[in-house]
Amino acid sequence: MVRTSRDVLELSTSTSASSSSSSPERAPYDDDTDFFTAGRNDSESSIGVSSLREVTMSPSQSRERRVSPISRLPPEILIGVFTKLSSSADLKNCMLVSKTWSRNSVDLLWHRPLCNTWANLQSVTKSIQTPDGYYSYNALVKRLNLSNLNEQISDGTVKPFQMCKRIERLTLTGCIRLTDGGVCSLIYGSKSLLALDITGLDAVTDHTLKAVSENCGRLQGLNITDCSKVTDDSLVAVAENCHFLKRLKLNNCSLVTDDSIMAVAQHCPYMLEIDLHNCRQVTNVSITSLIARGRQLRELRVGHCGLLTDSAFLDLPKNLAFDSLRILDLTACHQLHDEAVEKIIESSPRLRNLVLAKCKEITDRSVLAITKLGKNLHYIHLGHCAQITDGAVVQLVKMCNRIRYIDLACCQRLTDASVKQLATLPKLRRIGLVKCQSITDRSILALAKANAEQRQKPMVASLLERVHLSYCVNLTLQGIHALLNQCPKLTHLSLTGVQAFYLREDLINYCRGAPPEFTEHQRHVFCVFSGDGVNKLRTYLNEIGPDIAYDTEGTMYDDREGDDMDTDQHLPGLMHATGINDDDDDMDEADGGDGSQYELEGEG
Repeated sequence: MVRTSRDVLELSTSTSASSSSSSPERAPYDDDTDFFTAGRNDSESSIGVSSLREVTMSPSQSRERRVSPISRLPPEILIGVFTKLSSSADLKNCMLVSKTWSRNSVDLLWHRPLCNTWANLQSVTKSIQTPDGYYSYNALVKRLNLSNLNEQISDGTVKPFQMCKRIERLTLTGCIRLTDGGVCSLIYGSKSLLALDITGLDAVTDHTLKAVSENCGRLQGLNITDCSKVTDDSLVAVAENCHFLKRLKLNNCSLVTDDSIMAVAQHCPYMLEIDLHNCRQVTNVSITSLIARGRQLRELRVGHCGLLTDSAFLDLPKNLAFDSLRILDLTACHQLHDEAVEKIIESSPRLRNLVLAKCKEITDRSVLAITKLGKNLHYIHLGHCAQITDGAVVQLVKMCNRIRYIDLACCQRLTDASVKQLATLPKLRRIGLVKCQSITDRSILALAKANAEQRQKPMVASLLERVHLSYCVNLTLQGIHALLNQCPKLTHLSLTGVQAFYLREDLINYCRGAPPEFTEHQRHVFCVFSGDGVNKLRTYLNEIGPDIAYDTEGTMYDDREGDDMDTDQHLPGLMHATGINDDDDDMDEADGGDGSQYELEGEG
């Protein structure tokens, strides 16, 4: 039967009344109402609808309004949640939930595609080359790292990535089969590139860096370590066109001269870090200019730049402080003397890490100048500075009590007096004493006692992690056993050449294997415990006998001790000259082939 208009009106009124009687009205913002369940258009009443109940909805509209609250989250919140996912598989699953989730997770999954295996690389390149994909994946790639496949990567391998013109960070470390053609194909048109790392690509020449200078005006970081064919021609072009450059690594670029460094100093005012390790043609004039112009420079490494002399630092502008400089590496700058070190400390009062290893001309005078750094000094490397004596080391520890790492390898004038004072450093994590042949068990027991006392303090644990004692021939099992038991965080202990260890078959069972290039003699005396080997050695020594008793009296430094006072007698003139007083504010060859060297920490 056909219903009249009157019947329809009565039915509508009856339905409305029934709905009203069974569902009481809610307050506009009661406990069940929140931001996510509120209507998506608060202005619907402006079109003349007095109540949502009077809106006639189609079935599809009704289902849309029943979407779960999480699907109505703003994109910013969804993306914030997805960024907490560390697994690529989880992000992929998120993309399969809905179109909304897919749109907000695809960037996170593709901005740094995982290319750690050949299968993953093939999958990525296949998606990038798909012409009718749901997304333009080539436009989503922002970071590309192929270093895990290094020797498998060739010019043909990187060809599919030519389509990715929005890459910001490109890492090709160790991809030694790449040539100028392959690298340039990734660089052409890459206006967004911020960082490029082509470490170890010996086939790369000036052609690649000229392409960088022409296409990558926003470049901030460049690492061409071991690119031995690069010359000043291209580096000058990079400096002149990439004014935002902040980090530059030129390690072992033997053709680099002062021209490149002068161009960097002149055109790159935002430089923060520069590494010129083993750039043997670099001289004083460029280093002076680099420091003087680089007011934001935080890290300077010029190790093995043998042409540098005191003038590189003495010619710096007077009465000008370089407060930003935190890390300075002068390894094997043989022509530096005390005057240069004093100028460095005067000009850079906030140095945190200082490396003077193999600067053989420096004496106690330099060490006393370094004490002016006070609480700023965290890392100091004085290996092979053979003229340093106990008195200077004792004063250094007194004035710089926040030292975390110190290396005194081959400083053969040092005795137990130095190590007993070093043991008082509350934050000491690593100590290098390789070939300090005058030290005895007294030094090791002092380190053990200091760590024992640290552990007794509330909320303070033992900090000592790495101890290098190779060729300290006077050491015995007693001292090392005490050190092991009092330093639970110890992860590295080198004892190469110490007869009490390398001659005992039961002990060397726990040391790691010698490097294959070692000679027969080096293998015979090799004795380095690391990682789990340290724990196993500790356990074994505790099992074969009771804890070794040891006398810890007199192992901490005291100004009244006669022996230590004697070591200070030759220093008063130098201390007066440097203005030091107690009121101031608060391993390569040296390892003897034991592999115990470790890198400079880039703190803060």
